[in-house]
Amino acid sequence: MKGKRYSSDSPEHDESKKIKTIRRIETRDGEIRNLPEEIIIEILARVPVKSLLKFRCVSKSWHSLISSSQFIKTHLKNATNKSNFSNHRVMVTICNPHFDLKHCSLRSLMFEPVTVASNIDYPQKNPHKAVWIVGSCNGLICIAIDEKDIYLWNPTTRVSRKIPPAAVKMKQGFYYLWGFGYNEPDDDYNIVGIFCVFGSGGVYESIVKIYSLRANSWKRIEDFKGGIPLDDSGKFASGKIHFSATPGIDLDSRWKIVSLDMKNEVYGIVEQPNYGEGYFDSFLGVLGGCICVLCNYQKTRADVWVMKEYGVKESWSKVVTIPYVNDPGRFLYSKPLCMLPNGDISLVFGNHFIVYNVKDNSFRHPETSNVAAFLEADIYVESLVSPEMEV
Repeated sequence: MKGKRYSSDSPEHDESKKIKTIRRIETRDGEIRNLPEEIIIEILARVPVKSLLKFRCVSKSWHSLISSSQFIKTHLKNATNKSNFSNHRVMVTICNPHFDLKHCSLRSLMFEPVTVASNIDYPQKNPHKAVWIVGSCNGLICIAIDEKDIYLWNPTTRVSRKIPPAAVKMKQGFYYLWGFGYNEPDDDYNIVGIFCVFGSGGVYESIVKIYSLRANSWKRIEDFKGGIPLDDSGKFASGKIHFSATPGIDLDSRWKIVSLDMKNEVYGIVEQPNYGEGYFDSFLGVLGGCICVLCNYQKTRADVWVMKEYGVKESWSKVVTIPYVNDPGRFLYSKPLCMLPNGDISLVFGNHFIVYNVKDNSFRHPETSNVAAFLEADIYVESLVSPEMEV
């Protein structure tokens, strides 16, 4: 039987050429020799995920290599550390006129005037069911459908896993808070569920459960400590999930950053810097893998603080001050997304993206086609990490 042929300008022809180039090299005397296996691994570990999914069909050995946990971790490390953000994408949550998720290139958003946002199928997609991104980690995104149905999903490989219900029984009117992160000591992915309810007389109750992907089960841990968590998803950094919290009646009036160590299941309080005088609205986030706080001061400016060495109060640094040059009455700055080495920072302004150039105090408003407005934006890296973890 004759082999399949492709036209010279077809995508299949390009993929075929890539495979041949990786597997063989021509020496000066014209002899064709196979590349050493370690060189092949080194090259493949820098290939985009979508190509690797096709390359698994080359041979059984390539399929075994690309599917191995060690290769997946090596590829993830390379993708995460690329300074040009070619492997990073932005997932946006849309609620009007119906619920949806769309994604676009972070690199394009940072450097190009126009960015194309693409439609994507996600688990249990339904325009009448609310979808919310709990968080992203190592290429996996945790999403909540109608707040209670939780999925772990790799949007690059399109593999997903529905998480079993946490089975919490509380008084009518209780609400959910979720957090998602990677437990490196146990090589496990965890979802934290905080279930809260206010009783008569202002009495506050909470039940906290943590899900292990490796065990595929929930277990109850100590109730939430450090105050009353605000209605926002937990932020993952340095092996811990962080929640903004208001103090209880007998605590000081300052808002708190409460951490939960997923390995030891212990709560802590992250010490904050002296933000300065004046009233401000704060947003807790993650920037460059570090916990950050964005402070909006009376709609005149926004300061972005980053804790560069986790757990060290003195390492908090105000990395940028962003002025309000347009009418600030309608929107506030919220989530910082990315900061370049030259100080340029992208963040969400209302329901749009902006990029601020600190050197010349200028703004760029990148146009995002196929997205009129959005509710939330989250960054993820394209990876081979699977939610179907083997025990």
